[in-house]
Amino acid sequence: MIEIAPLAPERDAAVEDLLDAAFGPERRARTAYTVRGGGSPLRALGFAAIDGDRLVGSIQCWPVVLTDDAGRRWPLVMVGPVAVAPDMQQGGIGRRLTEAALAAATDEGLGEGLMLIGDPEYYERFFGFTAARTGQWRLPGPFEPRRLLARGDAVPGVAGMLGPSA
Repeated sequence: MIEIAPLAPERDAAVEDLLDAAFGPERRARTAYTVRGGGSPLRALGFAAIDGDRLVGSIQCWPVVLTDDAGRRWPLVMVGPVAVAPDMQQGGIGRRLTEAALAAATDEGLGEGLMLIGDPEYYERFFGFTAARTGQWRLPGPFEPRRLLARGDAVPGVAGMLGPSA
């Protein structure tokens, strides 16, 4: 039975290995890494999927900010990456991890300003993320606008640049 538990700092190295296995070592060149910057994930929103003593999935969330064209800063939470061991994919682990992170975001008072880069068909269907407010957002690197998604009343539909919170 797979347990979903808070992501403890002592699993950080295992998370990096899992991310490499799920996305490849070239993952660090993706635009999402630039958006997150060199900061730290929000520990209260990180979760692990554990099968026995094996880490088979993880999710992390990051503080980011949208700086609109007038210079106003809109703090947001970037959800992801969601990683599942290749031999465990398609079993609902990623969905359970995402549900845990979104519930924790709500509990922490952060549930109204969430964004991610992901598959719109999946994230809209199961979690209510859409591109309705992100059409004027810019990112510090290449991205597919249809995959830039957000949810929550605190998400601004303004033109601006998304980047690290610090």
